Amino acid sequence: MAAHYTKKDARFQVEFRSSDRATAHGGQLALNALWKHFGLWERVKRARALDPRIHKGKGYDPVVYVAQVLFCLTSGGVSLADAERLDEDGSVKALLGLEKCPDQTALGQWLRQVGAAGGWEALRQINRDFVQWTLSQAGPGRYRHNGRVECFFDDTQLEVNGPSFEGAKMNYEGNLALSWQTLWVGPMLADSVLGSSTESKESKSSDQAGNDVSGCLLALLEQNHRLWDKAQSYLYADSASSAGKYLEGIAEYFGAWSVSYNKWTEPLEPKAAELPEMAWSGVEKTRWRDGTEHQAQYAWFRHQPGGCQTPKLFAVVRHKAMEGELFWRYAFVTCQEQTGSPQQAFEHHRLKGDKERAFSELLSDLDLHHPPCQDLKANRVFYALATLAYNALMALKLIHLPEGEQAKRVRTLIRHWLLVPVELKRHARQLKACLYLPAGWIAWWRGFLAQWLPQCRQLGRIADSS
Repeated sequence: MAAHYTKKDARFQVEFRSSDRATAHGGQLALNALWKHFGLWERVKRARALDPRIHKGKGYDPVVYVAQVLFCLTSGGVSLADAERLDEDGSVKALLGLEKCPDQTALGQWLRQVGAAGGWEALRQINRDFVQWTLSQAGPGRYRHNGRVECFFDDTQLEVNGPSFEGAKMNYEGNLALSWQTLWVGPMLADSVLGSSTESKESKSSDQAGNDVSGCLLALLEQNHRLWDKAQSYLYADSASSAGKYLEGIAEYFGAWSVSYNKWTEPLEPKAAELPEMAWSGVEKTRWRDGTEHQAQYAWFRHQPGGCQTPKLFAVVRHKAMEGELFWRYAFVTCQEQTGSPQQAFEHHRLKGDKERAFSELLSDLDLHHPPCQDLKANRVFYALATLAYNALMALKLIHLPEGEQAKRVRTLIRHWLLVPVELKRHARQLKACLYLPAGWIAWWRGFLAQWLPQCRQLGRIADSS
């Protein structure tokens, strides 16, 4: 017969000790080593906009504030109050080289002062450099798809409560919100801008590009295009980025791209209806987004939207329900010039859903739906630090974790990889850290620390768990 397993009450003794002997955040050793190898702490020290102090020999250095927020966000914390609690963990401070951490009041004051001095721009540049460094360290197969670096532009609305949030306005859904426009390169968040929301989701006409949720797209492309090679890149964007001015900018910086086009379809639908039958692909059955069974056909045609210097290639699908629907409905995607089938263009563009899910994971796993401050510039600094924290987790995954771990999301990495128990032992003037790891990960940690923390001597063989 098979063995029988059940649950029993365990009998044990309990002993309480202060947190200067052990911590559950031993995995921060890995992040500290990664940031040190990149040179983050030195870059922060050189950034004058991050140090608003008049007397540089007093108070906290800016590297303390930056490290405190980063280590908070990468260990499951979501607020300035959580960052303050780092000061209560003597062991993790000893491991990371921090003597004392400021409270949440001092953190908020630093965020406001640095935001007013333009510190969020300095952090954006550091983050761009970190993304470039990560992509140079990681194997291309880890972040490329079919040999191309896939980029993604999107905006999310951060809903807030109360009129005290600076920059918050009623958005196109009628909610008080801030706008966070983001540009992704591979799995990493290369750059972003947090600002006021807008009443319109897209430009009022195709030949305009103004105060809408893609208003920062062209500036972000200009500031970050060095992160990808035009001939080996691909951009996904939704219909908010389909104004003519945006399409021209996208074509300037990307060799391949696809943008949803469902805003200014008045001239497109008659043009698609006039296409001869030979222009359409064969009828095929497909399951539509609403779950119903449709028949669909695909075709190519060209159209010059307002604001574009040249005609653009459009893929169109006409579809209707198998039963109960007489007239065709149309959907459009505009893309670069290509010789493939229009159906393949739609199928490729649907991969945008994976990028949107990654954005959703960032917002939920780091709880970035809730800005911590009422000051807009302070929130910009906080979100720039959150971006750097997220990218550090992605960097560790891309560069070091095995292939089977690449699909892990942020909260999984934090729970099962960074929350590593470590016990500190002090003897004479030496500090020894005893990491308690799953047996299958001991060899990985040995190799990682040997490469990235060579100044830390590893002792003996693996101790017997008994």
